[in-house]
Amino acid sequence: MDKQRLALLQKDYVQGFSAYCGIQVLRIGDGIFESILEIQPSHLQQDGFVHAGVIATMADHTAGYAAFTIAPPDHRILTIEFKINYFKPATGESIVCRSKVINRGKKIIVAESEIFSRYDHQEKLVSKATVTLMSLRLDRVKKKDTAE
Repeated sequence: MDKQRLALLQKDYVQGFSAYCGIQVLRIGDGIFESILEIQPSHLQQDGFVHAGVIATMADHTAGYAAFTIAPPDHRILTIEFKINYFKPATGESIVCRSKVINRGKKIIVAESEIFSRYDHQEKLVSKATVTLMSLRLDRVKKKDTAE
């Protein structure tokens, strides 16, 4: 992957809702994307665990960018379905998401995300998601004018 594409992926990943959540890029490779979230009080649900919605967001978004690493430069990635399993509550200092493409279709791409709780340099698998994505040419992805 060239430096320009790598820079685009790093910058593009951390904007909008993912930036609001505080999710950051850890590593990018061919069909691979990893992210990290330093756990803050705003990420927790009523019992003190990382909220399932935060984990789902991270799993989906990171899988999408794993797919984006293999998409042509003039394409964008949209999620069309995902399933997530929660194995145990997420606690600790941070959560890490490791996503990889497991099916490299031209239009339909499937990726897996594994989410780990991190505490004191130890990791525990807390969740796993399977994400189905669609690769579309940029000119087919139309943004609505939010002023309407």
